[in-house]
Amino acid sequence: YGAKIRAPHALVMTFLFRSGSLREKLKSIAQATYTHSRNLAYFVFTYKGLMALQSWLQGKKIPFHSFLAACIGGWLVFGENNPVNSQIVMYLLSRILFGLSRLAVEKGYVPQPKQDPFPLVAALVWGTVLWLFEYHRQTLQPSLQASMTYLYDDSNVWHDISDFLIYNKKPASE
Repeated sequence: YGAKIRAPHALVMTFLFRSGSLREKLKSIAQATYTHSRNLAYFVFTYKGLMALQSWLQGKKIPFHSFLAACIGGWLVFGENNPVNSQIVMYLLSRILFGLSRLAVEKGYVPQPKQDPFPLVAALVWGTVLWLFEYHRQTLQPSLQASMTYLYDDSNVWHDISDFLIYNKKPASE
């Protein structure tokens, strides 16, 4: 599963935003794919093993088991701050925030909104990320910085139609 998810993403991001030889790019893609796949496999093994152990020790499965097993697995497997783990954790964080928001409404902790809150969330997310990009760029994750630089800085320079079809940054030799 990790290879199926990471390989296409790494391929696109590497060829869009990384410099270096074809060999270096292919090595980078393979490394990111391997790391993603390995970490997911280690995490699933750790999580399921800890779930089985807790259930065996207590004679039944209780909700806290999943939280504890995942915390331990997350610490052991995804605790190293590297580009692959960082992306996985950020991906999960965004989905967790949406899930917790829905759960808060479902449980009655937050009243059901009268209108869809998504437009407001979208506005706040985009307002915040562009403010960070313009004034505190270094705080953003490197691949997000690269994407935003491409969209908002590099788009200020026009060479020819290839800027839109391929990439709008000419090599330094031109």
